[in-house]
Amino acid sequence: MSSGEGRRERAVHALQALVRIPTVSHPDQWDDAAFDALLAELEQRFPLVHERLEVTRVHTHGLLLHWAGRSNARPVVLMAHLDVVPVEDPARWTHPPFSGAVVDGSIWGRGTLDDKGCVVAICTAVEELLEAGHVPAQDVWLSFGCDEEVFGQAAPEAVGILRERGVEPWFVLDEGGAVAGGAFPGVRRPVAVVGVTEKGVTSLLLRAEGRGGHASTPARNGPTARIARAITALERSPMPASVPPPTLELFRRIAPHAGLPLGPVLAGAARVPALLVRALLAAGPETAAMTRTTFAVTTLQGSPALNVIAGAATAGVNIRVMLGDTVEDVLAHVRRAVGKDVAIEVVEEGAASPLSPYSTSGAGAEHRDEAFDLLERTIEQVFPEAVPAPYVMMAATDSRHFTAICERVYRFAPFRMSKAQRESIHSHDEHLGVQDLLDGVAWYRRLLEELPEGSPERSPA
Repeated sequence: MSSGEGRRERAVHALQALVRIPTVSHPDQWDDAAFDALLAELEQRFPLVHERLEVTRVHTHGLLLHWAGRSNARPVVLMAHLDVVPVEDPARWTHPPFSGAVVDGSIWGRGTLDDKGCVVAICTAVEELLEAGHVPAQDVWLSFGCDEEVFGQAAPEAVGILRERGVEPWFVLDEGGAVAGGAFPGVRRPVAVVGVTEKGVTSLLLRAEGRGGHASTPARNGPTARIARAITALERSPMPASVPPPTLELFRRIAPHAGLPLGPVLAGAARVPALLVRALLAAGPETAAMTRTTFAVTTLQGSPALNVIAGAATAGVNIRVMLGDTVEDVLAHVRRAVGKDVAIEVVEEGAASPLSPYSTSGAGAEHRDEAFDLLERTIEQVFPEAVPAPYVMMAATDSRHFTAICERVYRFAPFRMSKAQRESIHSHDEHLGVQDLLDGVAWYRRLLEELPEGSPERSPA
């Protein structure tokens, strides 16, 4: 077997093995044995990573691994997570969700995209470099969380450990954007979007109470009617829309690759942002969400029986807070929309993450950032067909905790993903192309090989 075939087999077989271990994290579902098995599998698949890197267990099953470089002046953190979301209906999957089956050139199963693919690609790249005797120019830390899907404690604890050790990362890289095909109507090339901030997560519970009683004698304006009106009012009262600077830069970059009629609109976005806002709002929910704080009613609860009028009715609202909005802004908006007949309980609150530096283009707007340029250059080398660009990530990642110790926190998974693949995340038929996994390994390897030199010798620990 050639070395190339050996690398291919190692990455594919490792991802298959990890997918077959159902490390599901859910508030009501946790299997210590599954996570124990996964950590043992990782150690078996990547022995040099575990022998030559300093390994620290974080929280219950998280890992923080330290690879000493020639300098610790500008350390780098690469992140991923080991847990996956539950599978609601296995029957909807073309191939069983925990099979790790390789069919039609893809590896199928829960976690292939979110986020075991990144775990395997990172570990494979590091294992290969260790075999080659490579020493990175800077210290490298690998942070693998175990409870990202439930907003858990592993990532905050990892941040605490790094802070105690005096580690101030030059940049942090977590999951997030991807080499996204078909992301924007009329844009012919895939766009490699690198998250430079992410929306905050705030959750509310709307509650209305009343006497309740027998369904044969309903009264007007009961709890369920008030909750229904509140939901409708909130849907009819969206937050104001705008285009933040990273989104403007994104559209500046893709404008030359867009056909009519979108191309001229994108090219003029910086001059007429209001025109771009209208275009994004009209293009569908995915692009509309790029322009504003969003509200999604996710849970409803009322009477426990068909013949009983509810004494209380509730609606859960998941809010993704846009860069530029505050939690206070959002709460005030919700209060105005739903009125005084409904109580509002804040379940969790989180604002958008700070904006990380990124490089810009365009006349009079040129700005370079060395860390972002490194990510962009590596994208161009491994994915020459893609247009690299910053963007505002709409989902939440563990990386938001690392903004406490690092000003450059980026979100990018180096995999090609079609629109169907992106829609499969947290849904059914999640899968990752074999070649795309291997290109992801190549991307992480190139990134680690090209870390710039800092001080010629390691600083005192």
